[in-house]
Parts: sequence; C-alpha cells; structure tokens
Amino acid sequence: MRTLLIQLFLENWQRKLISFVLAMFIWMIVSHSLTMTKIVSNIPVRVVNIPAEKTVEGMQVNGYLNRKISLSLVGHRSILESISSKDLEVVVDAKDKGAEWIATIDAGNLVSLNTTFDAAKMISRVLPTEIILRQSKLVSEKIPITLTQPIGEPPKGYQYLDIWPYQLWITVNGPEEAVKKLKSRGLKLTFNLNDISLADLDAIQNAHADAQTDEISYFVPDSWKKIALPQLADLPVEINDPKAKSLRIDFSRQDLLPIKFALPITVFFPPKFSGTLNPETYTVAASDFIVKKNGLRLFNAPLYAQGVSKLFLETVKDMVQIAIIASPKSERDTLLWSAQFMYPHDLENRYVAQVMAESSEEILDVQPHLLEDYLRNRFRSYMSRFRIYTPNHHKLSLKIELQANSISVTPQNYP
Repeated sequence: MRTLLIQLFLENWQRKLISFVLAMFIWMIVSHSLTMTKIVSNIPVRVVNIPAEKTVEGMQVNGYLNRKISLSLVGHRSILESISSKDLEVVVDAKDKGAEWIATIDAGNLVSLNTTFDAAKMISRVLPTEIILRQSKLVSEKIPITLTQPIGEPPKGYQYLDIWPYQLWITVNGPEEAVKKLKSRGLKLTFNLNDISLADLDAIQNAHADAQTDEISYFVPDSWKKIALPQLADLPVEINDPKAKSLRIDFSRQDLLPIKFALPITVFFPPKFSGTLNPETYTVAASDFIVKKNGLRLFNAPLYAQGVSKLFLETVKDMVQIAIIASPKSERDTLLWSAQFMYPHDLENRYVAQVMAESSEEILDVQPHLLEDYLRNRFRSYMSRFRIYTPNHHKLSLKIELQANSISVTPQNYP
C-alpha cells in the first residue's frame, strides 16, 4: 500500500505538478470570468446639484430621499455574492432639470460606499430603472411639539406630577409640502416613566435634602430630546428648541405628610330638607374624636395627607374642612362627607406666587406665563388628589349618622 502511494505521487511528478498548476490557473480564470445577475434592494438615493432655495420631494435632512430603490446588477460573481445595499448608493444629478423629470438609473449613477471594491469596474451593467423626481420649494418652519402624558409607572415611593415645559418647537428645513403637513398636525413626544430608576430619583432627593422639599425635578437626558420625523429623516432628530435644555419631569414623594392643623367639621344642610334638617335641629355631637372649641367642631386626633406636597399643606392651612352633607334617613343611612377647600382661587394664587418666588431665573426665563399655568394646574391636581389618612396608613373612613338631635361622627379604621 505504501509503495502504491509513493508511486502515485512521485512517478512522473514533474508532469503532475505542471498539470495541477495549469488546472488552478484555468479555475481562477473561469471563476473570475463568471458573471451573474443579482437584485439588490433598499439602495439609498441621493440627489446632487439642486438649485438654490429648491429641494426634491421626499428629500431628508441627510441629503437622501425617503424612498429607496431596487436594482438588478450584472457583474463578477465573486463580488456580487457579497454585495449588499450598505455598499452602494445611487447619485442623481439635478442640474438643468425641470420641475419634474424622469431619471433613468444605470451603472453611471452607481457609487460604491465600500472602499474594497470599485463599482465601475466590478459591476458591468445595471438594468435601467426609472424614478420620477419633482423639485419643491425649500422652506424652514417651526413645528410645535406637545409633551403628552407619559406612559409607564413612576418608581416606587414617587408619584408623577407633570412635565415642564409642556410644549416645545423644532425648526426644520425641507420640501414645502412635507413641512406644511408637519406644521398643520404638529408633533407629539411621549416619555416612558419606566425608563427612570428609583436610584435616579433617590439621588436627586438626597442632593436636595437640605431644601426640605418633597417635590423633585428629573431633568430629561439629551438622548431623550429627539423626535421622529419620518418624512424628513431616517433617525430621530434632536429638538433644537433652546427651551429643551430646561425639559424636566416633576415628581413628589408618596410619603404620608402630617396634617399639623386642626380640621373643622361642618355640616351642609340642603334647602330641600331644611324643614327637618337645619342647624337649629342638628349639630355634630362631641366625642373622643370630636371636640368643641370656640363654637367650632374640630377633629381631635392626628391625621395625615397623601397625594400632595408640604408646600400645598402649608398653603391651605386653616382653609380646609371636613364637610358633611345632611340628608334624612329615608335618603341615606349614613351621611356623605368630603374634604372642602375654602376660597380655592386665593389659595391657588398664594401657591403659585410662592413657587415662582423660589424658582431660579433659568426656569422663569422659559415662558413665565406658561409656567404660571403649569403651577395652577399642579395646585388643582393637588386638590383633587388630596386624601386624608390615619396613622396606620389607611384612608380615613367615617361613619356619620343622624341621632335624635345630633350627628354622630365615628372613625371606622382609626387605631
């Protein structure tokens, strides 16, 4: 067997070597001479030599059209097998063209983006493809961006308040038709609160611990200050409004805040029941929880609030009460009640004035009138969120009933 192998390789080895070299040479010639046709999709199109103050419909800010084309390429198999749309672009010359023209795409329009091969040499032919191009007026406009209610949930222990500023603008350049359409409908930007970590907010809270505030501002990172413009750009575009640097999301702590002032308890007597239910026939009965002081009935036990801030509580101090709605037993077995704010418009003004007085000049520079509206909405939101809690973290539940000549008020879940 060994002798046979030696004879196979060594006998007439010069002729066998020459044959092998010739075979390799012929294979290389044949291989490189083989051509193939390949369809390459999603090739970007760039238009050059556009007249001043003009552009092309569908032109994006990066100079490419918002549509891509497919081409049938003929060339060396070894090149075409590995080629993709990332390696090529089509360049169309708009010089001396009319308002609308048909561009025929052939090999002369093809440009290689890959430095490892020369498209003009490696691609022998491009099956002609026609595209219709229209020139358009190049315009610049400011497009409004509305910051919508975020999606997702805030980190545990915090509640979402609002976004400031709630409207931005972006200045864009592009074809008149596309820009006008954007301006007419505007843009919307929505953040996801799930992208904000508990560690982020805790760090902000700790950094402002000396300020004794339970409202914190999460300044939106630059990577979020982008918006999709499908007709003008493949990728989200940075918002170029100077006010975007002040873009923030406000949160407050969800901690229970002690109500450090006495809550009066009053009764509203509907006129339709006044024949039997009125201040002369019924008064709130005193108890371990209800005391009488200077003719007032006051809740005589510690209470807490949630859903608001310390500044809000300080602002409404002495201007909030528990109001009971009187009704006969034939209407209700137990009476309804709610927290009621007195002269809320004045309280709102005081809250807004206090916050604006403590705001930095940088914040005040961003449309002060809009900031005032923003703070007024926050105050009203606090009023609607205001909830009274007991020391054991339960919402205050009151059993309120008509007795012989009094109204009894008994907490149901007080420790």
